[in-house]
Amino acid sequence: MFKLIGGLLVVAASGLAGWQVSRSYARRPVELRQFISALQLLETEITYAATPLPEALAGVAEQVDVPAASFFRQIAGDLGAHRGCSAREAWHGALECYGHRSALGRGDLSVLRGLGNSIGISDREDQSKHLRLAAEQLKTALAMADAAAAKNVKLWNYMGLLGGLIIVLALY
Repeated sequence: MFKLIGGLLVVAASGLAGWQVSRSYARRPVELRQFISALQLLETEITYAATPLPEALAGVAEQVDVPAASFFRQIAGDLGAHRGCSAREAWHGALECYGHRSALGRGDLSVLRGLGNSIGISDREDQSKHLRLAAEQLKTALAMADAAAAKNVKLWNYMGLLGGLIIVLALY
C-alpha cells in the first residue's frame, strides 16, 4: 500500500515539475506579445497623441493584460508620485521587480533594459524610433519563442510523467 502511494507521489511530483517547465515555455510567447502590443500603444500615445510619459504609461497599463500591465502601472506610479526619479530609474526599477517573476529570457529583458536607457530623454521622433526598434527586437525573440514552445511544451509534459514512471519502475 505504501509502495503504491509512494509511486503515485513520485509520478505526480515529476509530472508537476515537467508541467512547470513546459508552462514557462508557453508563457514566454504570451508575455512577448503583450510587450510588443504595449510598446506599439506607447509609441502611438507619445507620437500621435503627444501624451506626457506618466499618463501614456498609465494608459498603456489599462489597455494590456497582466503581467505587462503591472510593469507599466508601476512605472507610471513611480513617475506620477513625483519621487524625484527619472523615467530611466523608474523603468529599471519596475524591470527589476518584474524580471524575477517573468517568463521572459535574459535577452528579452536586455532589450527592455536598453529601451529603458533611452525612454523619456529625447524628442517624440527619437522615442518612436527606440520603441519601434525594441518592438522589432521583441518580434524576433517572439518567433524564436514560438518555435521553442512548439517544440518543448509537449516534450516537458511527457518527460515529467515518463521520468516519474521510470523512477518508480527502477525502484520496484
